[in-house]
Amino acid sequence: MSVSSKKKLSEFSATAICGNDITSSCLYVSALSISYAGQYAWITLLMVSAVLFLYRKIYAEAVGALPLNGGAYNILLNTTSKTNASIAACLTILSYMATAVISASEAMKYLSSIITTLPVMGATIALLVFFLVLSISGISESAKVASAIFAFHLTSLSILIFSIAWYLVSNGVSILAENFQIPVHGSVLSALFFGFSAAMLGISGFESSANFVEEQKHGVFPKTLRNMWIAVTVINPVIAILAISAIPMAQVDANKESLLAYLGNQTGGNWLAWIISLDAFLVLSGAVLTSFIGVSGLMKRMTLDRILPQFLLKENKRGSSPAILIIFFVLCISILLVTAGELDAMAGVYTISFLSVMAYFAIGNLLLKIKRSRLPRPEYATTFTVFAGLFGVLAALYGNIRLHPDYLVVFLQYFIPAVLLIYALIHRKEILELLLSVIKSTFEEMSRFTFTNHLRIKNILTRLHSQEFVFFSKGDDISILNKVMIYVQENEITNKIKIVTLLEHGQKVPGKFVSDLKVLDRIYPEIDIEFVTLVESFSPQLINKLSVQWKIPKNFMFIGSPGDHFPYKISELGGVRLIM
Repeated sequence: MSVSSKKKLSEFSATAICGNDITSSCLYVSALSISYAGQYAWITLLMVSAVLFLYRKIYAEAVGALPLNGGAYNILLNTTSKTNASIAACLTILSYMATAVISASEAMKYLSSIITTLPVMGATIALLVFFLVLSISGISESAKVASAIFAFHLTSLSILIFSIAWYLVSNGVSILAENFQIPVHGSVLSALFFGFSAAMLGISGFESSANFVEEQKHGVFPKTLRNMWIAVTVINPVIAILAISAIPMAQVDANKESLLAYLGNQTGGNWLAWIISLDAFLVLSGAVLTSFIGVSGLMKRMTLDRILPQFLLKENKRGSSPAILIIFFVLCISILLVTAGELDAMAGVYTISFLSVMAYFAIGNLLLKIKRSRLPRPEYATTFTVFAGLFGVLAALYGNIRLHPDYLVVFLQYFIPAVLLIYALIHRKEILELLLSVIKSTFEEMSRFTFTNHLRIKNILTRLHSQEFVFFSKGDDISILNKVMIYVQENEITNKIKIVTLLEHGQKVPGKFVSDLKVLDRIYPEIDIEFVTLVESFSPQLINKLSVQWKIPKNFMFIGSPGDHFPYKISELGGVRLIM
């Protein structure tokens, strides 16, 4: 089932999928920021909202210009090399893994406060299995569940906020005055800085909408960014100020693991504490679903670009890719079992990987301005906006590493193997050629063994090289074409490329262009360059026709960066990539 034939997500459904992740942060981020910034926590949460406001523009510009799944990976793929893009992809996948495992475990801990006999480890695995099955059933079914959870979550928070406000009307704000008399740790500036750094973890999920943008209706994506920003701006600072207004600071620290449920019990009674605990279980479960959906869109895009094995692309009738989801599920379960459910170490992986992804997105936006300045975009973030947003994220990253230096070590233990694996997949051609050389030199006396393995690896290399690529040229000079060849040579595994020039009726190819191609053919003897001229106009229909006729996937077709008068949106081209 093609993306175009699927039912696209509405504004509420798309917001709910990523909103469950970002709004679940209210369960921990208020207490976390209060523990560092004390009575000034609400200010740090507003600082986070300011950074997120900048990122609304950063994401809207980048994804609006290149509206394809993959988030930071997609932006970097179209502005730099596959290797750089894959580093961002590794960080995103690690962030999703940590989010899924931590959220599932915390959800079951909340549920165990209601069902005291619940085995947390077994229930966590069962929850991951449930969302694996739900994700395999398709994004439409997943969106229905996410929407129901999101609606219940917003309702529960509204009841809690009203309950605390009524409690304050009835009992006064003397506790708030007392809490403001308590000195913060260190200076006010350091308290604000570390409170801000910790509170930045409360925007996890904001990056997810970009990873399934192709499944959203036209115009929905920027609305999801706006809606998430409003939710974070309203909910988190309000809960922080209400918390220090209703209960003494010491009780905030003592109940930080379940602060909202404690507030509900203190201001409304056991019934409200029960509702908040149930809501926490549900919305944290929704964050698990966000991870499955986000990682599916990203890994599918990586597979289309031949970074991951092609068997992962196989879809079921619902349009989902079960192999991708099963692999992600297995990785999550392995982490859960290896850590025996003690997931404190995973916080380091989540913290650094998530903030790094946000930083990469800002860098991708800057590269987009430099390398794709002519590419049409519905919104534009000023250079100052991008640098200010990037500075905020890097400051938070530094602050978290200062607070928890051990996080960096744990993060590297997961990140380095992941990057090495992706690097090996990207450079599998060179690795296979090296292996072929080793087999020939080491096992020369074992002729049959050598011949069999030599033949097997030779066949794999032949299949890899047989994938043909296409570049649509506008009659570019040799320097442009040379850059294209360098990009293909450095980033793709192929020995065939079609250079296609589209002509109007009666138009002829300049002789200089043909002679330039002959020069290129001599410079790159290892790549078979085929020159094709067509009397056609460039259009999505032509892309579809040539893709079927030549049996070349559309994401293996390249164009230069289009100008302001380009009549089509990049999303209409079905995954055609920009490399110039």
